[in-house]
Amino acid sequence: MAAPRSFVMLETRQLAEHQPRLGEFGYAGDDHVVPFEVGPLDVRGRTVQLGPMLDAILSRHDYPEPVARLLAEACVLTVLLGTSLKFEGKFILQTRTDGPVDMLVADFSTPSALRAYARFDADRLEVLTAAGETSQQTLLGSGVLALTIDQGAHTQRYQGIVQLDGETLEEAARTYFRQSEQIPTDLRLSVAKLLTPGIGGAREQWRAGGILAQFLPQSPERMRVPDLPGGDGDPREEIHDPDDNSWQELLALLGTIEPTELIDPTIGAERLLYRLFHEHGVRVFGGVPVADQCSCSRDKIRGILEGFSADEIRDSTEDGGIHVACEFCSKQYDFDPAEFGATQ
Repeated sequence: MAAPRSFVMLETRQLAEHQPRLGEFGYAGDDHVVPFEVGPLDVRGRTVQLGPMLDAILSRHDYPEPVARLLAEACVLTVLLGTSLKFEGKFILQTRTDGPVDMLVADFSTPSALRAYARFDADRLEVLTAAGETSQQTLLGSGVLALTIDQGAHTQRYQGIVQLDGETLEEAARTYFRQSEQIPTDLRLSVAKLLTPGIGGAREQWRAGGILAQFLPQSPERMRVPDLPGGDGDPREEIHDPDDNSWQELLALLGTIEPTELIDPTIGAERLLYRLFHEHGVRVFGGVPVADQCSCSRDKIRGILEGFSADEIRDSTEDGGIHVACEFCSKQYDFDPAEFGATQ
């Protein structure tokens, strides 16, 4: 019997006899962002496969499948962008829309900590799911995607905002790069549930992957205005020099990627890069680990509560205590109102 539509069946063996030998080095594996460079094409980028870390984030909240898929894409995009930061700080992806999934937040703190959550209207989602209308465009509706870089105290935040109106996260990310960074950029994202064999039967596990590539020429003859179109047009269509088709070639190569290749653990980041760029030669750098790690703490929440008035403390008290659950990691912190000078 064929596997259900929502699952991907993958072999777990390495299929070494059918794969190219890439040399004696360690593979980055799951939950590592792998930077790469293709010198002849003047292309640099990053790719990642998220496995146990992503599964832990999504399973903790037990989101409905359509919501989990959206948040998984947000996580992939966030780690691809967040791991490029060269300073101590945060990269935050957030959507605010009028759809049934009205908020997605993925928060990456350098060097490796990711946390994420989604907010959704369960009733609206149930109606759309029953009708089979669970495309990203329907779930998100209209609103904005905000991408924020925060270097911490005493610095000004940088924020790029992209309209979400019938666009997927992948399409909105391309628009962000075209409008904000003005660097020819393309990317691919993929999410699936993996069925892996084990004792007692197959187990479901969320996986996601992505690749992001940018055209970053160093030579003056390649630094042409059409490559940097600003807010108008599509950089994937605006390189006109017939003698230099490097960017078009990169786009063609990325277009050959199957969604399963981005999440298949038997392929991995390095083997995927070899498949794409072996004719040009690809330089692969050490993987940057990412981890399911929340920044909440009892002391931080206590500090917030200490700023509450006595009335606010009383209003926050329930069953004799103050109970605060972190939206990201679901950890609950319990406080005695007396700690803040409040009386029942």
